[in-house]
Amino acid sequence: MSVRDPILHSVPIAELRPTQMTVGYREVEAKRQRWREIGDGDRETFLGAHMIPVLLGPKKRRYVIDHHHLARALQEEGVENVLTTVVADLHHLEKDAFWVVADHRAWVHPYDADGVRRDVGDLPKRIEDLADDPFRSLAGELRRAGGFAKDTTPFSEFLWADFLRRRIRRKDVKADFSDALEEALALARSKDAMYLPGWCGPHGD
Repeated sequence: MSVRDPILHSVPIAELRPTQMTVGYREVEAKRQRWREIGDGDRETFLGAHMIPVLLGPKKRRYVIDHHHLARALQEEGVENVLTTVVADLHHLEKDAFWVVADHRAWVHPYDADGVRRDVGDLPKRIEDLADDPFRSLAGELRRAGGFAKDTTPFSEFLWADFLRRRIRRKDVKADFSDALEEALALARSKDAMYLPGWCGPHGD
């Protein structure tokens, strides 16, 4: 049964379990920079406005279903605890059943840095163990540059990351991110990308 929990819980980031395998490290660094720019007196307000949504899973472990980048950034900045809100209490389920529900509700994204789907048993156990996917960083920057619109589709930026991964070489992204972004902007306007959430390319023949 899914419930909304209005009570916020302060939880150590070290105890949170990821539901994805990767983040974009450039995205994490940008969030770290944003955190540094927030005055000490405003940080508590910021944390209160950026709660981490979680599933309460087997053994009452908290599984993060959004804001992995923020959680990682805060942890790297030395923040020990964050506020979480329980989106669904599934702690009574067996582990296999829990992951079936999470998969069907699009609450888990077990794809590695090469875009290959893995078993949920391969998910990292800690936020600090999330691997880098440079194409996730490229997709995030592409959205901010107007390459596609923000969309409510779960893991939409990972879908864009996979699209870009198939068309731009990883070494090019790492060698010159700005050039890779220009290439990504051109690809995003193409009809090849029209199946993706938030596509903003030209319509017509």
